[in-house]
Amino acid sequence: MPRPRSESARQAVLEAMRAALSSSGYEAVTIEGLAEVAGVSKQTIYRWWPSKAAILGEALLEGELPVPTMPFTEDFAADLKAWFSADDGGETGALARALIAVTATDPGLGAALNERLAAPIREWVAARLTLAVSAGEVRADASADVIADHVVALGTYAALLGRPIDVDATVDVLLRGIGA
Repeated sequence: MPRPRSESARQAVLEAMRAALSSSGYEAVTIEGLAEVAGVSKQTIYRWWPSKAAILGEALLEGELPVPTMPFTEDFAADLKAWFSADDGGETGALARALIAVTATDPGLGAALNERLAAPIREWVAARLTLAVSAGEVRADASADVIADHVVALGTYAALLGRPIDVDATVDVLLRGIGA
């Protein structure tokens, strides 16, 4: 029978992950470094988590999440372009790829993370779409849920590619589909 987790050791590892993200970025995180900062052995970490991506997932699910800056101006196209341009394929992309790995290997944690991480994007899309409909930029029957799914999917795809998407072409296609 496996030894139960020490809650204080678990919290120390999760806090070490959050601190490492803030100071060095995900790519620089190592199990050895987390173990040293948390004051636990590598074996303890590997007993509880299969990968640093799994630690990241749990740390983000339980801790404060980095909230992306979501543009909100009078120009829907400009806001979409700013949103899609925000990820340069660097640290945000590395985090997204790690979270995709967590989702693939731990469906329960992945579903919880996707719900929590997608919620601010869904709220932004709904609010921004309401304004765009009022301004006559977008058809009234445009679905905020469907558009939010597209926004999340495009960001995920860009992260998997490890490079930014063609922002102008992407926004053009999206707006042709929902434009008033």
